[in-house]
Amino acid sequence: MVKVLTACGNGMGSSMVIKMKVENALRQLGVTDIQSASCSVGEAKSLAAGYDIVVASNHLISELEGRTNGKLVGLDNLMDDNEIKTKLSAVLE
Repeated sequence: MVKVLTACGNGMGSSMVIKMKVENALRQLGVTDIQSASCSVGEAKSLAAGYDIVVASNHLISELEGRTNGKLVGLDNLMDDNEIKTKLSAVLE
C-alpha cells in the first residue's frame, strides 16, 4: 500500500483537488492500493512522518523538509496532470 498526503496552504479546496489528481495519476502508473488524505501544510508538518509520499506546491515544500521518512513531491502547477504523473513516477522508482 502507498500512503499519500496532499497539503495546501489552508487545507481546504486545493489539497482535495490535488488528492484526486494524485490518486488518478497513481492508478495510471499501476498503483491500485492507495491510502490518501489531504490537509493544510500546518497539519502536514505533524502528519507527514506517517506517509510514503507527501505532495504540496513547491513554495510549501520547504516547510515539510525533514518531517517525513518518505518522499516529498513539490509541484509547480497543481492542475498539471502530466507534471503530477511524471513526478510521482520518479519517486515510485
